[in-house]
Amino acid sequence: MMKRRSNGKGRAGDSRDNMAQSSTSRDEEVAWEMRPGGMLVQKRGEKSDAPAPNLCLRISFGALRYEMSASAQSTFGELKKALTAKAGLQPGEQRLLFRGKERENGEYLDMCGVKDRSKVVLMEDPTGIERRAVEMRRNARIQTAHRAILNVSMEVDKLAEQVSAIENSISNGVKVPELQITTPIEMLMRQAIKLDKISAEGDASAQKNLQGKRVQKCVESLDVLKISNAKVKPVVVTTKWETFDPPPTTAKWEFFD
Repeated sequence: MMKRRSNGKGRAGDSRDNMAQSSTSRDEEVAWEMRPGGMLVQKRGEKSDAPAPNLCLRISFGALRYEMSASAQSTFGELKKALTAKAGLQPGEQRLLFRGKERENGEYLDMCGVKDRSKVVLMEDPTGIERRAVEMRRNARIQTAHRAILNVSMEVDKLAEQVSAIENSISNGVKVPELQITTPIEMLMRQAIKLDKISAEGDASAQKNLQGKRVQKCVESLDVLKISNAKVKPVVVTTKWETFDPPPTTAKWEFFD
């Protein structure tokens, strides 16, 4: 009896072909597609006419627990958007873990094995925590700048009233003491120094520039008033006294025996 010798190389070739085919089939299974919103998601097979079931998901976020209803054919990215209101985190600040593995935004719930009452762990992205801390520090600086600018504005308001009063006096021909002009100038320059030390951005920067222009305008007005005040001649007040003659007096003498 003759036996047919098997070809080892042939079997090895068939094995390689099978591996290539299985690899190709796996690539086809994890094919991706671009949705109209720009999100890259796993490409699904032919859609059936049956509606996708809704799943009740148990969301664990630290010590907090949520229950969310989501379609089985929704993505983890869509689940993040739905969690924004409850968790107080933007989708970019969220990380969703299922079965100990972080899931990408484009992965479908049902294709990852998510079922009704499945537990999904929500974590805050460390970069989101750092970004929020930076934003809080920035807001604190802006608020500090606003308070400092407000204090300067109140002082400038008072000094502007003094400038207006000095201007009215000089325009009426009344010479004011020079110290009454130089003192507000010095106080305004102090406010200008305070403004220079304030680190401001955004709207606070615009307010800072506005107050700086007010200070400059008041100082320029006082410089002009100082020159005008030097030209005002002091008013000499002379008092004219009216004299009265004393009334005539007649003395009556009384005689005694």
